[in-house]
Parts: sequence; C-alpha cells; structure tokens
Amino acid sequence: MRDIAFVAFLFAFIGIGFRKPFLFVLCFCYIDIVAPQRLSYFLINSIPISLIVFGLAIFGWLAIDDKRDTRWSGRQFLLLAILIYCWITTIQADFPVEAADKWSWVWKALVWAIFLPLTLRTKLRIEALIVIMLLSAASIAIAGGIKTAAGGGGYGTLQLLLNENFGLYEGSIMSTVGIAIIPLILWYRRHGTIFPPDWRVSLFCFALVFACALLPIGTQARTGLVCLVVLAVLSLRSVKHRFLYIAGAGLLAAAAVPFLPQSYTQRMETIRDHKSDQSASTRVAVWMWTWEYAKENPFGGGFNAYIQNRVRVEKAATAYDPNAPQNAEASVYEEHSRAYHSSYFEMLGEQGYPGLAMWLLLHLTGLIQMERLRHRYLKTRRAEEQWIAPLATALQNGHVTYLIGSLFVGIAFQPFIYMMLALQMGLSTYCRRREREAGWRPLTARPAQVPARHPTPNPG
Repeated sequence: MRDIAFVAFLFAFIGIGFRKPFLFVLCFCYIDIVAPQRLSYFLINSIPISLIVFGLAIFGWLAIDDKRDTRWSGRQFLLLAILIYCWITTIQADFPVEAADKWSWVWKALVWAIFLPLTLRTKLRIEALIVIMLLSAASIAIAGGIKTAAGGGGYGTLQLLLNENFGLYEGSIMSTVGIAIIPLILWYRRHGTIFPPDWRVSLFCFALVFACALLPIGTQARTGLVCLVVLAVLSLRSVKHRFLYIAGAGLLAAAAVPFLPQSYTQRMETIRDHKSDQSASTRVAVWMWTWEYAKENPFGGGFNAYIQNRVRVEKAATAYDPNAPQNAEASVYEEHSRAYHSSYFEMLGEQGYPGLAMWLLLHLTGLIQMERLRHRYLKTRRAEEQWIAPLATALQNGHVTYLIGSLFVGIAFQPFIYMMLALQMGLSTYCRRREREAGWRPLTARPAQVPARHPTPNPG
C-alpha cells in the first residue's frame, strides 16, 4: 500500500508538471529531500526517478518556461567554479573509485543550485519552493518528533522513516537542518499565501517547530543542541520584547531539563570536555590530521580522502561508573579511515585551500546579501513588500545555524542546504530585477521630506 501511495503521488505530481513545468522543479526538490525511491519496496526503487525528474525540470525550463526575467548572480558563477574545481580534484583523487561515488551526487546538487535560482521569477514561485522544502523536511521531522515524544530515540538508534544514514535521515544532519528551518517555518506562519495564515496554519507551524526542537533530544546529537542555542541568540535581533523573550526561554529550558532522559544529559555534558568522550576526541584528532595533510596537499586529495587517515587518540579518565568501570582510567587507542565530521575540514581535506576559500566565499556573500535585503526592506510601508525583510532574516538565521552546525557535521555538499542558498539567490535577483526594470524603490516608513517653499515677496 505504501508503494502504491508513493507511485500515485509521484505520477500525479509529474503529470501536472506537463501543464505547469515549474512543478517539475518542485517535484525534484521533494524527491531529493524525501527520497521516496528508497522508502519504496519494489515499485519505484529500481527506476532512476530522481534523474528522470531532474531532466524533465531542466528540459521544461529550456523549452517552455518564460526566460525574459532570468538573471544570473555572482554566486551562481562561484558555484560553477566550485563545480569545475571539484571535477578536477575528482579525476586526480587519491581514491578514484570512492571519489567517483561521492561525485555522482555532488555534481547534481551543485548543478541544481546553479539552475534553481533561474526558475524563481516571482514571489509565488519562491513561496512554493519554501512550502515544498518545509513539507518535505516535515515528513522526516514529524516522524522523529513523534518517536521522541513517545519515549524513543537515542544516539544512532532513532529511525527517521529510513533505516540508513542517507541524506537527512542521518541524526546529526537532520538535527542541524531541523533547527535551521525553524525561522522559515515561523516566516511562513505570518507571510504565507499558498495556505493563507489562520489558526490551522499556525497550529501546524507551531507543532512542526516543536517537532524540530525535539530532534536534538531524540537523536542525542550535540550539534543539534548547539544549533538550537545559536538560533535562540540570533532570534534576539527580531523579537520585540527581548527581556521577556530571554526570561521565557530561560524558564522553558529550566522546565524541560527534568523531563530529559539521563542518557541525553550525560551526552550533552561531553560538550564541555571533549577529551572524556571517545567520539569527540577522535574528531579533534582527525581535524589535526587533516590540517597536516593539507599542508602537504594544498589542493586536496579529492572526495573521501579521509580513508587514508590514521590517528592516535588519548581519552581522559572520567568519574567512576559501575556500569562502565573501564572509563575511569585514561586510555590510548588508534583509529583509521574516520570521516571528517566537519564541513570545514571536509572541504580542506578534499578540495584543499582553493576549494575551502571558494566555499567560505559562497556562504559569506550569501550572509551579506541577506543583510543588505533585510536592511533595505526593514522599514518599508508597502504591503506587497512586507514579506521581503522577514524572509531575508529567516534565510540568514537558518544559514548561520547551518554554518555553526557544519562545524561538527560533514555536510559541505548537503543538497538541502544548497536549496536554501538557491532561495537566497532567487530572492536577491527577484528584488534586484524588480527595482531595475520598474525604477522601483522600497518606500520607507519615514516619508520623504519636501523642502519648504519661501513665499515670493510682493513687489508692491
């Protein structure tokens, strides 16, 4: 029955796309996030449905879609440069077979991020993409939130629809993304038009925010907790009553602590001292190895270059626990072929200093773009512009949350994040195009000052 539901939904989605080609774009985003072909048992798991819809989306745009309003941004050219550079490092990789395996999906994520802003010509399309991204991620977040609330969960044991570490179905990645999309959820509650704001939309949005906030608890991912704290601090810039916000957040956190499972609180305590936790100690050792590796290989070793690492880790002793007496003594052990567990070191080890520099520039320019839009439209008085500054703020807050979370998770090429970057580019080009073509400027809250006219003296 589940396979029949997936097939019926996909065929309906694709069928409507032949009348409205932009729906192919939304359909591919849904497939790339949810991966229904992996959730299916037999009907669509043997069909390259992702590649088929990918081709339909690009062909539909080339053949039918109106391209008069199409504009390129500098960040799209930067993405193109990253794509070409990654291809060069792939053909020269230390491990060609393993590098080719990762390249098989990385190139698609980068090409899609370059292509997607070209299709976002109107506010309706921008909003439609946001809805598809949120609902697709919600299908995973809601399942995880329900299981967590029911008492399930645990590090590496919470199953998010799919029992494998693929895409957003990996606990730490979904915790990071779940927290990063909270600003977009709250933006849609106030400014969405596809589902007009009412009590039902508000109820769903608040419930989805709660489900996303439960993900760090259910997955017991330390990254999720750090992202949640960072987002709470970033939100101070937008709230009206900051002192009430701080007091409420403090009381909520204090009230939630007694209900947290002991395993969760014990794992979060390792944030203060990474040497007492084997996983955290190994990550730091791998980062040090990557730093030394980059000195000898400044252009990187290609995808999955971490396979060759071998690190020596010293784990500090912890307080005596009768259930784990072995942890009461310091220990030394060796690890090999451990992943980077950091997007920054992932880029440094795989793409070297040039790749890391381009990647950082891509994200830095995105944050600056959103800050400019936020500042430009923050005090606008036109009703049709009220959604722009809040959306720029939401995208910026989610972006910063991702950048903090990616310190501890290897998601430098996570497709969902590149869709958020495409949203930023689409919003920026939409606003710039509207201003240039119509001679249009945001109308600020303070009306223009008209110089006073001096009375003409009477000659008589």
